[in-house]
This record gives sequence, C-alpha cells and structure tokens, in this order.
Amino acid sequence: MGFAALGQISFGFAAAAFVALALVLARELERLPAARTMLAASLVQAVWAGVMAFSLGPSGMPIAAIDVTETLRALAWTVFLLMLPASPGANIGGVDASRLGRARGIGLTLAIGMAAAAIVAGLVGAGLQMVVGLRLIAVTLGLVVLEQVNRNADAQQRWTLKFVSISLLALFGFDLLMYSEALVYAQVNVAWWTARGFANALVVPLLLLGAVRLRNWRLELAISHKLAFRSLGLLAIGIYMLLIAAGGYYVRNLGGSWGSVAQAVLLFAAAIGLLVVGLSGSVRASIQVLVSKHLFNYRFDYREEWLRLTRLLSEASDGDGTPDTLARRALDGICDLVESTGGALWLHDQGEFVFVAGLNHEPTRRGFRLSGPATRLLFEREWVVDVGEFGRQPERYPELALPQELLGSNHWLLVPMLLRDTPLGLILLQTPRVATPVNWEVRDILKTAAREIAGYIGLQRATEALVQARQFETFNRMSTFVVHDLKNLIAQLSLLTQNAQRHRGNPEFEADMLDTIENVLARMRGLTLQLRAGARPSEPGEAIRLVDLLERTLRSKPHLRPIPLLEHAAGERALAVHGHPDRLERVIGHLVQNACEACRADGHVKLALRRDGNDAVIEVRDDGIGMDRTFIANRLFRPFASKKATGMGIGAFESREYIREIGGTLDVESLPGKGTTFRLRLPVRQTHPDENRKESNG
Repeated sequence: MGFAALGQISFGFAAAAFVALALVLARELERLPAARTMLAASLVQAVWAGVMAFSLGPSGMPIAAIDVTETLRALAWTVFLLMLPASPGANIGGVDASRLGRARGIGLTLAIGMAAAAIVAGLVGAGLQMVVGLRLIAVTLGLVVLEQVNRNADAQQRWTLKFVSISLLALFGFDLLMYSEALVYAQVNVAWWTARGFANALVVPLLLLGAVRLRNWRLELAISHKLAFRSLGLLAIGIYMLLIAAGGYYVRNLGGSWGSVAQAVLLFAAAIGLLVVGLSGSVRASIQVLVSKHLFNYRFDYREEWLRLTRLLSEASDGDGTPDTLARRALDGICDLVESTGGALWLHDQGEFVFVAGLNHEPTRRGFRLSGPATRLLFEREWVVDVGEFGRQPERYPELALPQELLGSNHWLLVPMLLRDTPLGLILLQTPRVATPVNWEVRDILKTAAREIAGYIGLQRATEALVQARQFETFNRMSTFVVHDLKNLIAQLSLLTQNAQRHRGNPEFEADMLDTIENVLARMRGLTLQLRAGARPSEPGEAIRLVDLLERTLRSKPHLRPIPLLEHAAGERALAVHGHPDRLERVIGHLVQNACEACRADGHVKLALRRDGNDAVIEVRDDGIGMDRTFIANRLFRPFASKKATGMGIGAFESREYIREIGGTLDVESLPGKGTTFRLRLPVRQTHPDENRKESNG
C-alpha cells in the first residue's frame, strides 16, 4: 500500500472521528457552555480531513481548497480558545469587560490576519517556504493563546481544561514539528503528512472528555502587563526570524554563485540587528507603551510595580551601609517606574534640601533652599511639576520659583516627598526613554510612590535617632556607675588623709596606706579602660574562687569600722563561680561598705559564705539601722534614690543588675533598728581550675 492510499485511510478516519464528535456536541448544546465553539471547530476539522483525503485520490483537489482548509483548521481552534471566557455560563465578574474585549479582539485580529495571509500566499502561488512560514506563525499563535489561557487559570480551572489542552497541544505541536522540518528542508515530509490523519483522530476521545469537563467551566481572564509584553515580543521575534529565513532563501536562490555568501551575511546582520533591538531600552519602553495603550485601561500594572518597589526598598543595605544607600535604591525604583533615564534625590534638613543620591546625575551644588511660596505650592498641594513646561510657560506656575539646580534641558518631573504632610525631600526625574504624556495616572503613581519612599526614609531616620539615643543612654548610665565608683575611691583616699595625721611614722599604717593607694590606682585604671570599651568589660568572664575574692575585698577596705568578719567552712574554699573578678569584688565591697556605714562603731558586720545545693550563697549581715519594707520595695533598687546625704543611689541598682547578668539573684531582708542582710545567690562551677590542677598532680 502506497503513501497515497494510506493517507486516504488516515484522513478519512480523522474525518469520521470529528463528525462523530460534532454529532455528540450538537446533542449537548444546552448542557455544555463551550459546545458551540467546539462544534464549529470540530466541523472545520472534519471538512479539512475530508479535503485532505480527497486530495490524495485519483482526481485530487485544487490547491486553493487545500490551502484554505489547512489554514482555517488552525484558525478554528485558536478562536475556540479565545472565545472560552465568553462562553455561555462563563463568569468574568471582577475582570474589566473592556480589557477582556480588547484582549479577545486583538487575538482574533492576529489569528484572522495570519490565516488571511496564508490563504492569499497559497492562492497567488507563493513559494513553499513562504506558505509554510505563514502557517507556522498561525500554529505558533495558537500555542501562545493556549499557554495564556492555562496561565490565567487556577488549579481547579486547569484540571477542567486539562484534556482540551492536551488535545490542542498535540494538534498544534504535530503541525509545528512538521512545518519546522519543511521550512528547513524546503519540502514536506510525506510520512509525517500521511500520519496526520491518524494523529488527529487519536485526540478525539480526549476532546470529548474535555468537553464534558467544560460543563463547569469558569475562567476569569486576567492578562498582566508583563505577560502581554513578553508574548508580543516573542511573536515579533518569531515573525522577524521567519522573514529573515525567507529572505535568506530567496537571496541564496537568486544570487547565483554569490548567493550562499549573501545569505550568510544577511543572517549575520539580522542576528546583530535582533540583539541591538532586543537589548534597547527605548524599544522595550515603546513596546510597553504600545501594550499599555491598546490592551489595558491603565498604563501601569499596579500590583507588579508595587511589589517591585516594596522589594527594592526593603532590601538590606548592599555595601557600605551609608545613609544614602536607601535613597539610591528608592531613586532606582521610581526611575524604573516611569522609564526615566536618571534623576536625583534631595532630603530636607534644617530648611535646606541636601543632595543624597543621584542616577546619571551629578549636581553643581550639594544643597539649595526654597522660598516660602515655592514650598507651599510643592508640598501643601503635593504638586508634581513638569520642569519643561515650567521653563516654557512659567505663567502656568504663579508664585513658583525653582533654583537653577532643578532646571535643565533633560530634566522632566519634580516630585515632592511628604511624610505625614511634612516636607521630607524632592525627587528630580530626567526625560524618559520614550516620550510619555504626563497625565493624571503618571502623577498619581508618582505621588503614591514618593509617599511610600518617604515612609521608608522616615523610618530609617527614626531608627538612626533611636540608636543614637540608646547610645547616649548607655553612655550616661555607664558614666553614672563610673562616678559612683569614683566616689567610693575618693572616700577611701579621704579616710587615708584623715588618719595620716594621727598615724604618721607608723610603718604598718604606711604599708597599709601604700597598698590602699595601689588598689585605688588599679581601680581607676580599670575605670578608664571601662570608659573606653563601654559599659561592660570587653573581656570574657573567668572562674573566680569566692574565698580568695572575699578576702581580697576585705583587705582593700582596712579602715572600715566596725571591722567586717569573714565566716566560711573549710569545705567552701574551693567554691568557684563564673564572672568578672573586678565587678564582683566591687559589688561585694559596696554591700560591705554600706553595712559598716549603717552600724555604730561597736556594731557587727559579718561576711558569710556557704553552699546551698548548686548555688553559692554570700550573706552580708549587719546590726545597723535597717530599712523598712516601703523603702526596700520602692527605693532601694531604684536609681538615684538614697538615704545618705552624699550617696548617689546607684550602687544597689548596679549590684543587682550585675548579679542578674551572671545568672544569680540578690535579695534583702531588713527591719528598722534590727539590721539588714543582703543575700547573693550565684550558680557554682564544679571546681576552680587551680583545684583541678591540684587533683591531677595529686
């Protein structure tokens, strides 16, 4: 059996299958919303298959009939897809009806135009590659429409459309491969052509299943700016490449011996031209304007633009982290919004507008001032000024005076930035890549974007002010602690000078005095380092053996009266905690000194150490004047509250904060006239490092 006879069987089988599908659809016109358009496409498909079968017979068929039905077949299925949203029962609520109508109208116009061009080319006897190329464009258009319908459908809608999509993808895909091969080799593959009938018949069951699923079809068509722009761009590139391929074919055939050389040069030049045009910002901007004008009621894809601007403004600082980093990102975002080639941003600071960021713009001055009327017009009215119009027709802007820095041949728009109706800055935009009319939509989106940018910049300024305030707060708090420690050191030196007259010439006193002075010097050096490093020591904590620390604390205060006594059991000598020795010594020394000052000269002060489970407990007990519950609850640990005439009221607060910092607690028990007990509870390290070494050596 030859290819002709097999082809007749193949296309006859396809004609019968699509006639059967048409009969089923005709019975379900009322139940299936998409039955009418699918019925029409199925009938066209059946007629096409019949024409193809007769064309392979002995008598054949006119070439014109083959060309017409071949083209109408692709057109019918494309129209079916385009008409899906308008099928009876479809729900397009929430979609702009005029936008939907424009999208469908443009799609139908392109499809019919491609079909008409292919039919005319066949009727006038154009070359095989020209006819095949036009049919290839029509098939590609069908695939683009199919892809857009599926992209705009949600998961449930895609499930409904699944079998129809598979069927049409198979039909268009088969033709795409066959015509692509024919375009390359300048002839149609006979085997592929013969198999088309069987291939088309195989999709009929899938189309029938798809028609049943379309009973509940609902599609809200929403074409985004980006999708329309990319689809139109791909279509333009496809047409361009087909024209170049056809031109290369004719140049090669008509150019004689130089034909192949001319074809190579033409293809190379065409590739360079495609790169130049494709990478041109002006061309892209022109296409975007064209799409926005003719496909959409609104020029901007507000959702996409707002998400992009928000992502850009919320990015982390990418570099040196200087304050103008956010301003540069904001300027990039607003320039991209209206396709501006560059601009500048000034921020208002103490009556002057200071330059902080520029894009393809370097000002002659870093700052300028605006007069009262100009500020009122720009910010109270939130006026977006067309700089070119201001230069040509200044009478349209009465009372508005702009500095020379804002006027220039390539300056376009001046946008004010307001933060809660307060002037924050100005944005100057340069002329866009494509001439753009400044209508209400451009002004509104620029005002809104400027307010969004002002919010982010205002938040950054507030954050910087808060950080600065916290730095000053930390410094003031640290200074208070340092002054308190200096007061204690001054008290020790003052006590030395008072006793020096009575004990002059006493070697023991002189030795104690030298030890005390050395201790005071060491403490003052530590305070100096603390002022440099900050409120807390920069070095990590270490293991501290408490008995050694308590003994050293008492030795540093030899002139306290009454003399504090240290109590501890022999087993507590190895007790160790983790912390900073100087700070912990300062805390205990403060508590001991307060206990001595609260007692009479014949009173008693005890410093006791014991272990309680996993905690070390240090108690400072005295039998002095004591404190009442109200003072303990409301004033003892409150900064700058003190009973002492020369006290600062910061020692108890500092002591409690540090004990909490190293994981401990500081409690107090006191009765007026009975005395006071301060109790420090600190988590114990298992052993001190020195004890570990002794155990290992033993």
